[in-house]
Amino acid sequence: MPNVYALLRAVWFINAGLLIFNLLPIYPLDGSQILRSLLWFGIGRARSLMVAASIGLAGVAGLIILAFRMRSAWFAILAVFLLMNCWGGLRQAQALARFAKFPRREGFACPRCKIAPPLGALWKCGQCSRGFDTFETRAICPHCGAQFAATQCLGCGEMHPLSEWSFSALVPTNV
Repeated sequence: MPNVYALLRAVWFINAGLLIFNLLPIYPLDGSQILRSLLWFGIGRARSLMVAASIGLAGVAGLIILAFRMRSAWFAILAVFLLMNCWGGLRQAQALARFAKFPRREGFACPRCKIAPPLGALWKCGQCSRGFDTFETRAICPHCGAQFAATQCLGCGEMHPLSEWSFSALVPTNV
């Protein structure tokens, strides 16, 4: 059964190639996510994303060179896709760094990530579309009176009732 052997061997090589490609440290591939996870504890969320995206840009440059040398439109399209993701990762890292510098509301911490919420009218009312500080107004929009059952953490994105936001000691805001 040489055809079955050839098919299995081809499938094995395709899978091995995909594994190696996916482990490249190019954002948003898995290799970059692993690198980012390892760096997160030491340098924080924003910086780890900045490093992963920057290394990814170097990898994209290598893919662009490979695309030209091989005269491959597919590698070029892949490189452009990864370039757009790396650029988006850099912009997200910059936004996270700005978010980390916001003054924080003392006495509250997200039930999931334990990060103190920022001060300011950063929550948007779903009815009147105006900004307000959900912690200052106890989850009631001061403009239209709408009451919200849950408040979204701007750090992790999870929704929790305001009553679950702890008043205990806070974890440092290493975002």
